Amino acid sequence: MSRLPAPLNNLPLPIIGSPLFIISNPKLVIAQCQAGVVGAMPSLNARPAAMLEDWLAEITETLAAYNLAHPDAPAAPFAINQIVHKSNDRLEHDMELCVKYKVPIYITSLGAREDIFAAAHSYGGVVLHDIINNKFAHKAIEKGADGLVAVAAGAGGHAGVKSPFALIQEIRQWFDGPLALSGSISTGGAVLAAQAMGADFAYIGSAFIATEEANAAQAYKQSIVDSNSDDIVYSNLFTGVHGNYLAPSIRAAGMDPDNLPESDASKMNFGGDKTKAWKDIWGCGQGIGAVTKVQTAGEYIKQLKHEYLEAKARLV
Repeated sequence: MSRLPAPLNNLPLPIIGSPLFIISNPKLVIAQCQAGVVGAMPSLNARPAAMLEDWLAEITETLAAYNLAHPDAPAAPFAINQIVHKSNDRLEHDMELCVKYKVPIYITSLGAREDIFAAAHSYGGVVLHDIINNKFAHKAIEKGADGLVAVAAGAGGHAGVKSPFALIQEIRQWFDGPLALSGSISTGGAVLAAQAMGADFAYIGSAFIATEEANAAQAYKQSIVDSNSDDIVYSNLFTGVHGNYLAPSIRAAGMDPDNLPESDASKMNFGGDKTKAWKDIWGCGQGIGAVTKVQTAGEYIKQLKHEYLEAKARLV
């Protein structure tokens, strides 16, 4: 296994809940952490920007109180996702607040910046940078990231096209630090498989959309339950970067998911409080076929733990 720095070296479960745009909120993050996995959210989900301080205070204070009450089984740490893209005009503001509250883990996306990594390191924060290929992985580590999130084919959101087998083995040829794998992971068996390939953590997102705490419309949650990998469309139309989306939501917006036009990266816009043009297009990964019901995050994580231990027992 990798050399894991604190706070990644003593997690109850080898799972990081991926930060879900719009959907992740303090309620979901706290539930994930209390159930033993790293809970994460994008800082941009706090709108207006002033709300971020309230959210960070709520998360840190709630988890601190929980840990005092449960010294033998403390909560997992939480993570904040920062979109390091030039259109994100909130980045400096949000980083100042994250440093103030000493966020333990950062997940950075769409750009690797040395100053952002240095700000996290100023008090002992750990940075995982998400990448879709080995070239971007090298750049992130060279600029000071502590670890990587390998976003393989089938992941929700801005997914890559590389097989997880190819991506993990290429990274592990030169990097022995913290490594999480994203891409169609929604069962405990898949968590163990990610570790068997060489990852330290499974990075799970889409399955958490169908939890009671998630800030998603009930129709979105039910669509996760009702759909499978055949219902996922890979397109760059909606943000300028290729990602995976639920076909039913594309049809509901009056478009044909099998004949979508191409877009370009210049259309990416992560400006602070600007309205999103495609807010009703639902992002989702290919692993949703294993999601059969809407339940609490705690219940889902309990299921993952049971499946994980069962998968280990099968291999003995």
